Amino acid sequence: MPLLNWLTRDEDIHQAARAPYRLLEEAPELSYGDRDAGNMLIHGDNLDALKALLPYYAGKVKCIYIDPPYNTKSAFEHYDDNLQHAQWLAMLYPRLELLQNFLSEDGSIWVSIDDNEGHYLKVIMDEIFGRKNFITSIIWRKNYAPKSSARHFSEDHDYILVFAKSAEIWTPNPMPRSQKQDKAYKNPDNDPRGLWRPNNLAARNFYSKGTYPITCPSGRVISGPPSGSYWRISEEKFAELDKDGRIWWGKNGNNVPAPKIYLSEVKQP
Repeated sequence: MPLLNWLTRDEDIHQAARAPYRLLEEAPELSYGDRDAGNMLIHGDNLDALKALLPYYAGKVKCIYIDPPYNTKSAFEHYDDNLQHAQWLAMLYPRLELLQNFLSEDGSIWVSIDDNEGHYLKVIMDEIFGRKNFITSIIWRKNYAPKSSARHFSEDHDYILVFAKSAEIWTPNPMPRSQKQDKAYKNPDNDPRGLWRPNNLAARNFYSKGTYPITCPSGRVISGPPSGSYWRISEEKFAELDKDGRIWWGKNGNNVPAPKIYLSEVKQP
């Protein structure tokens, strides 16, 4: 696997191992809530904090989210976001290495980033977490109006890189379906398979087998899909679905056919 190289790499990749284990000092005057809840807010260098927490939580954390400096060449009140590229890599590498040790076997890490360092972050995370454990890059839209001050393009999104400790084990935890989502499913023809909703048979993606005529039960002939689109399934597959009662033709059998999507077959959380 290709590795990212920078001036101080040989020293930086051993920084996590050289960091000393430190004791966490409680500040009772700043504490609040149930002491036994296990929640902590730690003030200090995050490398030291991670090393201090590692003996207690190694292999036990199911989800990690971090929002590291984006290295945007800006200076903020509480931290400098104008590091040299090699300094940014030197800062992030040992911290990611420690975080990898915190993850449980079914755990995952989510890292916010933008285009300034996003591609380099992906390469070092491939190295630390394993390229095979990369799950996806999520688009997070942060702006909804174009910036008139943009020199080239008005950027409207950042990214969240998602890696698992083990992609073979990790599975997402979807939000539960809402009543509003299920409300779209009905059963006007008393289909024994239960509630369903119609799906569009036409799609804009080219499909070599998606240009056949269709004869409705009413006798009306539909010569083909709408201009600029294609039927999303082959004629053979369409005939198979229709025979199985999985096509909706409308109450009078004269509508453009719509494949049924059954609520019972929708992926549930």
